[in-house]
Amino acid sequence: MTAARPWPLGVEGIAYGGDYNPEQWPREVRLEDIELMREAGVNLLSVAIFSWAMLEPREGEYDFAWLDEVMDNLADAGIKVALATATASPPPWLTRRHPEILPVTEDGTVLSQGGRQAYAVSAPLLRQYATKMTRVMAERYGDHPALALWHVDNELGCHVPHDYSDHAAAAFRRWLEARYETIEALNEAWGTAFWSQRYDSFEEIFPPRVAPTYANPSQQLDFARYSSDELLTHYRALRDVLREVTPHIPATTNFMLSSATKWMDYFSWSKDVDLVANDHYLIAADPRGQIELAFAADLSRGVAGGDPWLIMEHSTSAVNWQPRNRTKGRGEMLRNSLSHVARGADGVMFFQWRQSKAGAEKFHSAMVPHGGRDTDVWRGTVGLGRALESLAEVRGSRVLNRVALVMDYPSWWGSELDSHPTQALRYSEEMLRWYTALWDLGIGVDIVSTSTDLTGYELVIAPTLYTVSAPEAERLAEAARAGAQVVITFFSGIVDENDHIHLGGYPGAFRDLLGVRTEEFYALQEHEILHLDDGTAADMWSEKTHLEGAEAVRTWADGPLHGWPAVTRHVVGEEGGAAWYVAARPAADGLETLVEEIASAAGVEPAVPGLHRDVEAVRRFAEDGTTYLFVLNHSDRDQVVQVSGQELLRGTEADGAHTVPAGAVAVIRES
Repeated sequence: MTAARPWPLGVEGIAYGGDYNPEQWPREVRLEDIELMREAGVNLLSVAIFSWAMLEPREGEYDFAWLDEVMDNLADAGIKVALATATASPPPWLTRRHPEILPVTEDGTVLSQGGRQAYAVSAPLLRQYATKMTRVMAERYGDHPALALWHVDNELGCHVPHDYSDHAAAAFRRWLEARYETIEALNEAWGTAFWSQRYDSFEEIFPPRVAPTYANPSQQLDFARYSSDELLTHYRALRDVLREVTPHIPATTNFMLSSATKWMDYFSWSKDVDLVANDHYLIAADPRGQIELAFAADLSRGVAGGDPWLIMEHSTSAVNWQPRNRTKGRGEMLRNSLSHVARGADGVMFFQWRQSKAGAEKFHSAMVPHGGRDTDVWRGTVGLGRALESLAEVRGSRVLNRVALVMDYPSWWGSELDSHPTQALRYSEEMLRWYTALWDLGIGVDIVSTSTDLTGYELVIAPTLYTVSAPEAERLAEAARAGAQVVITFFSGIVDENDHIHLGGYPGAFRDLLGVRTEEFYALQEHEILHLDDGTAADMWSEKTHLEGAEAVRTWADGPLHGWPAVTRHVVGEEGGAAWYVAARPAADGLETLVEEIASAAGVEPAVPGLHRDVEAVRRFAEDGTTYLFVLNHSDRDQVVQVSGQELLRGTEADGAHTVPAGAVAVIRES
């Protein structure tokens, strides 16, 4: 179970730190920072992310004096650096001289300098300047004793996931030609016989810009694939320079894995980073944001293939960019951080080290707040550092689960296209609904891609797996034949990878596995509620489903499909496996009851039975057999957990009934 991926060089124990922007501060503050970092226990910082204009104030003229001093001071203090390529935001001189590198929106609007990330990754000139700057950074600092990791660009695709410029049009054509080879193959894949869209050459094709009516859905899906790939191509170009100059230094970029980041297929990016790093922020309007945080952490581990990963950014308290920004409550910073660690993170970092006094992010919290040391945030910063020091032995251990939640970015893109039975469907919402039911039941989850071998799991859930190829469908069938309970939900198996319908009745690719055939969808109107025969409610979706080998587990109790199946079960193989079809969208209580029923059939139990639903319990497993139980109490009352061993955060013994105070965390090396 030793981690296969490299780790930042020289970083011992759990990595701890954040984005450090010394260019925003005078020298005396930078020197104070070193002492504060020592006090907090910081051992890793991301540096120079947005420094291009400071390092190259005029084309070809460099000023490295300030960064040289910062790097030297950090090295002297024993603090390691994830050094950025400094390419995340081009300097004003570059965009003024070459406005052709600016990105363009779907309606033709050119996005200007003045914010950040004002570039089109497909612009050859941007690539030329960015790779040159990357080489300059690598050649200057490649042998510096503080350098532990390369931080390539920053949050690629955060603000411009799709560029519709002429550069993008040319790159899209090249991508399509590589994918299809001939225009005839593209015409077939895109179904261009519809609406007189037949192309005679690749030169006739443009990105799906604003059109009189619905754009070709296959074209939209391919443009989403291209856009994700083009961002990855930009990352690879910069990373390859780093590998050439500094092959001994690992490289990564910060992903934005969450239920909100739709357009980058991070499963396809995973092999190109030496370690997976993620940025995640709570949504203030979500009263149970800890669940979405856990989802993002499990997704990060899934993209990392189970290897330890790094939370490169989250917040100590409030952020600045949501409509209403919420301050974190007592103990929440520690709970958030250790929830990531519980789910496989071996490093905890924040945006940012010192709260800015100017700029768009001046109200974004930081490790050192505007109020300085006599603040709860600073005390939390120091306290978290001490906590992570006490958990050093946890590093390298793994999370092992018996339940898989299958996630697929093309299905996310495809299921939310226009011209569908309903525009109310939100793929990530469906993922989170199933994840929340499992979370409330205390059941651990691996979030995996459609390319994962699922035969080692006892429960596999695939919500709204809209876009499915034959090999992907077969992996789910193999899991059922191997004895797993496999759950497929509505609007799954509908189309192939080209967004062409699997003919013969829905759910297309899964009809035989599920033993059902749907002849028509009955999408519900806004606020329309139907009921199932167990007394629970459902909204948004229903369908006329015939049993062709399956049995009905739930039926519709009212509405036009009264008496028809709403949830079915089909026995598969001789190992006790079954395939469940949920042709409804049950309300939260009905969904939790259903998940509990299916989990029981799979023989899956909570990590720690009997806990309050606002208490999460997660285990990490070390290679030597040691287990670490993380118990995070999100409730406002003390909670008791039955566990024995050494409580690492406080250095006390846990012997049987162990109390975890309200809002607190316990980490027990189990006996």
